[in-house]
Amino acid sequence: MRKRSLLVLLLTTALVAPEKGLKDYYKDYFPIGVAVNPRMVQPGPEADLIKAQFNSMTPENAMKMGPIHPEENRYNWADADAIADFAQQNNIKLRGHTLCWHNQTPRWLFTDAEGKTVSREVLLARLKRHITDVMGRYKGKIYAWDVVNEAVPDTGTSLYRKSKFYEIIGEDYIEKAFEYAHEADPTAQLFYNDYNTENASKRERIYQILKKLTDKKIPIHGVGLQGHWSIYEPTAQELQASIDKFAGLGLKVQITELDLSVYAKEHERRQRRETDKSEFTETMREKQVAQYKMIFDVFRKNRDKLTGITFWNLSDRYSWLDNFPVPGRKDYPLLFDEKGQPKKAYEGVVKF
Repeated sequence: MRKRSLLVLLLTTALVAPEKGLKDYYKDYFPIGVAVNPRMVQPGPEADLIKAQFNSMTPENAMKMGPIHPEENRYNWADADAIADFAQQNNIKLRGHTLCWHNQTPRWLFTDAEGKTVSREVLLARLKRHITDVMGRYKGKIYAWDVVNEAVPDTGTSLYRKSKFYEIIGEDYIEKAFEYAHEADPTAQLFYNDYNTENASKRERIYQILKKLTDKKIPIHGVGLQGHWSIYEPTAQELQASIDKFAGLGLKVQITELDLSVYAKEHERRQRRETDKSEFTETMREKQVAQYKMIFDVFRKNRDKLTGITFWNLSDRYSWLDNFPVPGRKDYPLLFDEKGQPKKAYEGVVKF
């Protein structure tokens, strides 16, 4: 009788044992992460999917300056705390995103009480306080930060995007942000993060800025290639060129915001046209399968240079691409469908 009970117990345990997740397939390569919002870390299917598949997380919006620091003397910690607590409780690595970005900035940052543009000194002081306060709160819980985000324009020959940070402070705002971040948490890995890094012109301009920083011994440790790609781009050669270029500076390289749109890539918002249909055709599915397989083949070949891969959201249930570049056009860019089930592309990523 005891033998039969033991057999039943063993069979039951086998049936309920979780299948391998992305993190398990890639445990000998690099952490596999996901961008999350506070809703996802509440008990439920999405939290279960995160725990089963991923061993790294990035807050999608909760730690950006606007959401976390809406007024000069007020912080909104609740959403970021919920994500950080979930990561701690489940032994999941956490990346911070992002400390200095021209988008999603609060109204008060660049102006005084009378609505006039603040001086360089005031803006630097505000930036330092923000970085110090936010990094200080999560010190020991966040291993890496996207310190400066998207400082290089897509087109033209300018190295620097003409943001308010650049206009008020000058090009050294990037150096200052990294210095403030290193002071706030000397153990954190500090990243510069940008998109469209497979474009040769933009890649070269990003490289020039990062080389200036490394030559001056500014505390920067890595570069994030966002990976907002599509089923049509990039090529393996373009991706390899980007990885090699930045690794050549002695920097860690991470893919920080991976998704593969099923539509041709556009970088500017536009109105929806009659020809813009929300559909996931069989042709799109097969192209996505092939593209995901190709890029992960490249990732694995570069295991000595890549220290993390992060998907920019959990499933096709929600993606920022549902409203960008075309408002209201549903996209299907991830490995899990709208019900949280693995898509065909998942197989090509885990079978190698």
